[in-house]
Amino acid sequence: MNIIPFPDRAEWPALLARPVQSTQQIEATVAPILEQVRSGGDAALIVLAQKFDKVDLSEGGLEVATSEIDAAEDQLSDELKSAIRQAYQNIRLFHERQTQPVEKIETMPGVTCWRKSVGIEKVGLYIPGGTAPLFSTVLMLGIPAQLAGCREIVLCTPSNNPAIYFAAKLVGVTKVFRIGGAQAIAAMAYGTESVPQVYKIFGPGNQYVTSAKMLVAKEGMAIDMPAGPSEVAVYADDSAIPAFVAADLLSQAEHGADSQVLLVSTSKKLITSVNLTLTTQLGKLSRQTLAAKALENSKMILVESQADAIDLLNAYAAEHLILSVENAETVAEQIINAGSIFLGNYTPESVGDYASGTNHTLPTNGFARAYSGVSLDSFVKKITIQHITPEGLQNVGPVVEAMAEAESLDAHKRAVSLRLASLAEANPV
Repeated sequence: MNIIPFPDRAEWPALLARPVQSTQQIEATVAPILEQVRSGGDAALIVLAQKFDKVDLSEGGLEVATSEIDAAEDQLSDELKSAIRQAYQNIRLFHERQTQPVEKIETMPGVTCWRKSVGIEKVGLYIPGGTAPLFSTVLMLGIPAQLAGCREIVLCTPSNNPAIYFAAKLVGVTKVFRIGGAQAIAAMAYGTESVPQVYKIFGPGNQYVTSAKMLVAKEGMAIDMPAGPSEVAVYADDSAIPAFVAADLLSQAEHGADSQVLLVSTSKKLITSVNLTLTTQLGKLSRQTLAAKALENSKMILVESQADAIDLLNAYAAEHLILSVENAETVAEQIINAGSIFLGNYTPESVGDYASGTNHTLPTNGFARAYSGVSLDSFVKKITIQHITPEGLQNVGPVVEAMAEAESLDAHKRAVSLRLASLAEANPV
């Protein structure tokens, strides 16, 4: 990792830039795939699966049979099934508490307003294949969809990993399809003979999947959030344990060559110690080649003060932010840009990835400045309701009449005035 001592604030934007992605070139590749699926349906999906994944779906079909999903449980160890069930319980409990009771507000006498939450009827979940079968993401996306009451939960994945199927059954996925890549996003966005069209698409993926999500979003399809490669920032002082910090940095670096990790500290000694143990730990990883590539995009930054560290971290807006400092909770109160925060020496980011209860689908690439991670709210719509009594209309009506007249919207005013006149006739003074 590159060590940068005491950079000037003017250097921060360049220093904190993520690895550059050539979006134009990727979109030029993805757009024809979307159109091919839109016009060709299932047949196009079969052709694309053969082309990109080297899989023949013409015989077994696109949809995973219920019997295959049921049989997945027997293919997993009792230890893994127990772990998945415990993670399910923790994530479900955390997301259950995000439910908001209906509260009726009387804004004026006789004028009552409230909101109700309604689950998005049809949602699509994408789970990538690749080198890591992300069954944990099935839990992170499926549990809030289940709690929200989404009627149709469609899952697309090129992976046939039994843990993915087991998790899918736990969270109530209604259909699973063996489809990967940009073509899976297209299938859920447009619908095919087999794949239902959904109203919102969730889930991580490579640059082609991300591009596909962004392109269908331009056409009006709702998506969870803009996303990019995984990242972590760690703020550590001399109270931090260097081996723990190094392990946290590597836990994100192993996601892929385009990931980025950042260490910020006021301690030169800490940075030196972390750098030494980082090299040792890297050599023990099965994915060390990927992690080493990610470390080339990564930095250790020495700053003068905690105030500088906090400003720099807020400027970076990390997906994951670990605060391995003595006053971690106090520092956390000053963080305004981050996807998820982890406090102290014994809160590794990987626990949040799997089983603490929080959601690991988070904004990357600086989008934490404006976006939240996935939550129960991501899977519901808020519908406002109002009820006005005759007394209420007499109270609020003149306000509406005055405002509508000032905006030259006569019909708006008349809709109120007619009613007020009717009430006046029925109840003459």
